[in-house]
Amino acid sequence: MLLSVVVPAHRDQGYLRAAIESVLDQIPGEPELLVVDDGSRDGSAAIAAESARRDPRVRVITLPAHLGAGPARNAGAAAARGRYLLFLDGDGLLLPGALDAVADRLATGDPDVLLLGHDRVDWWGDVSLPVPAPALGGFSADASAPVPAPALDGFSADVSAPVPARGGSSGDVSVPAPDGFSTDVPRLFRRAFWTGHGLHFTDGPYEDVLPVHRATLLAADAGTLDTLDRICVRRRIRRSGTPATTPGSHHFAVLDAYRLLLAETGEDPRIRAARTRHLFAVLDDPGRIAPADRAAFHRAAGLPGSYPARRAREAADAGRARGRAALRRGRRALGTGLARVSYRTDLLRPLDPNLAVYGAYWNRGVACNPAAIHARALELAPHIQGVWAVSARHRDRLPPGTPHVIGGSLAYWRMMATATYLINNSGFPGGFTKRPGQIYLQTHHGTPLKTMGLDRRGYPARTGGISFEKIVAHADQWDFSLSANPHSTEIWDRVYPAGYEHLNLGHPRNDIFFTATPERTAAIRRELSLDPDCTVLLYAPTHRDYRKGYVPHLDPERLARELGPQYVVLVRAHHFYGRSLPPIGAGAGVVDVTGHPSVEELCLVSDALITDYSSLMFDYACLDRPIISHVPDWEAYRASRGTYFDLLSGRPGDTPGAVATTEDELLELFRTGEWRSARTDGLRAAFRERFCPYDDGHAAERVVRRLFLGGTEPDRPATGERPISPVRERPRPVTPGPSRG
Repeated sequence: MLLSVVVPAHRDQGYLRAAIESVLDQIPGEPELLVVDDGSRDGSAAIAAESARRDPRVRVITLPAHLGAGPARNAGAAAARGRYLLFLDGDGLLLPGALDAVADRLATGDPDVLLLGHDRVDWWGDVSLPVPAPALGGFSADASAPVPAPALDGFSADVSAPVPARGGSSGDVSVPAPDGFSTDVPRLFRRAFWTGHGLHFTDGPYEDVLPVHRATLLAADAGTLDTLDRICVRRRIRRSGTPATTPGSHHFAVLDAYRLLLAETGEDPRIRAARTRHLFAVLDDPGRIAPADRAAFHRAAGLPGSYPARRAREAADAGRARGRAALRRGRRALGTGLARVSYRTDLLRPLDPNLAVYGAYWNRGVACNPAAIHARALELAPHIQGVWAVSARHRDRLPPGTPHVIGGSLAYWRMMATATYLINNSGFPGGFTKRPGQIYLQTHHGTPLKTMGLDRRGYPARTGGISFEKIVAHADQWDFSLSANPHSTEIWDRVYPAGYEHLNLGHPRNDIFFTATPERTAAIRRELSLDPDCTVLLYAPTHRDYRKGYVPHLDPERLARELGPQYVVLVRAHHFYGRSLPPIGAGAGVVDVTGHPSVEELCLVSDALITDYSSLMFDYACLDRPIISHVPDWEAYRASRGTYFDLLSGRPGDTPGAVATTEDELLELFRTGEWRSARTDGLRAAFRERFCPYDDGHAAERVVRRLFLGGTEPDRPATGERPISPVRERPRPVTPGPSRG
């Protein structure tokens, strides 16, 4: 076995899957991938375990507690079997073609250490290369001062396309030779060399300083240090930060690491040069040394130059930045109107500890997860006054007596300024200033099949002028992000990079699927004038980013006519189309329910769901009733918006049931009975297991207790809270029509 790749995993749930796949996609049968679960409390361990189940090349090593990156890498190295070791971070990527290039280089020699080229990509997708230092035997000859990063015109953030190496076939990109005395540079270590010299990562921060520099010195002196000047590894920079990029006194540990290294290497001048450069980089990084600690760090490090002079330059730069920011604020303040002026005054009022403002679907009214939370809060936390933010054109949709304010009004701005709790599944109108003490719960409004948040940058033709800066600024306001399944948590963690806490508690809007009685379901059917003995099919397609307006992909009248009088088709168009929607189906057996206030009630009364790419499929799976995917434009939809998995793959967990790409295929599914066969039942069970683990009828209660009644521990029940019951132990909701049984 040529290579063992060791990946320590801790709080990497939004990135780990791509890191693993970037290795496994390289060479069939190679390499060995060891994922070390470093006591992570997020979804990292589950992602690693799933990868190991699917691919025998993956092995998972579980540490007894969170020990840190150093011990995690050591555990992986001790279990490795490959001839070479590569340590890859849980948020790193091995770029396509990297292992082929490594194998080619190793076929012509047997170095003890092989330096690899690398780059970085930030959360905006901007790629940067490391700064080349004057090289001497793989080391920096003079690194007493930091060097500005170079401009990188022409580099792509798309990880699917490798950046050409220097001297490669394209000949138009120069990749700097990796600097052996930068701990950021990834490298391969011959495993016999690593173990023979007793190399190991240390505990605590800067765990790589000693082993990496010692290995590089040993290999350089022995003439067994080699370089591959090709970009092989991509480091993904997290906006929400990691311990390595969080300011604090723990960064002073780098000083002790270099003291020990210098002592062990006899004050080697190459180490002194590397130390100077590294310490300047740490000092200049605002994500590491806090401003109040910089003078002390400068003194302790014994760095050359005057720190006061350096501080004066920093202060001048900060002053200019503050001036520009003030000018922008002043321009925005012009013409804000009476409401915003009043709002600035209201921001000085004390917060009302018992006031909560709710919103849903861009101010369309009482709906979705916020509605279910509000209803449960009225029972469990009656001291909380709930008020809904709604737009003027949707106020007529509110249930009678609903406490509400009109978005943009004086009353709205006062509520937004003084409410302690803010609960929404999208965003509040007009923007607002989040105050210290305010608590914002983002519930979201579905499980993502299509790309969301910053992942939409890969589809610029369909973003419609979206400001990704505003998306990130909005996520910065969240204190909590509600999730219905690990898949959602994994996606939200990456595409909305901010410091909120994940609440893996389920979707409150789905509680009704488990709590509704047969009597209530029958009553809803009567309200819709549905024959109690008919089979009800709910057709609920989603909108298309690549088309304007409502374009039907299915003729519901033909479907009802061909299936016969024992079937009724309920048609629910997507809310994006608003009230400009043309009439939908007036024939026998077709009912337009687009205006019905509760999609959850429509799910309750139906015997099966026909949809395409709507997130409703994930909620409907809670009911354990047939889901039919009618997907005539799958390739166009996937190309225009992107998806997180292949809905048509037929793999358990990806495909929820029967699939049709034409109307004729859809009709054939019903004629043959395949829409509810043993095969499709099995697919639905796997889909339900994957996407409905937290929905058991008590999600709203868990959220209310966590938000309003003092729950403090993430992912742990608050006082009196019901634990989440396993999917297979939950009672199956009763099917309302003749298809039951």
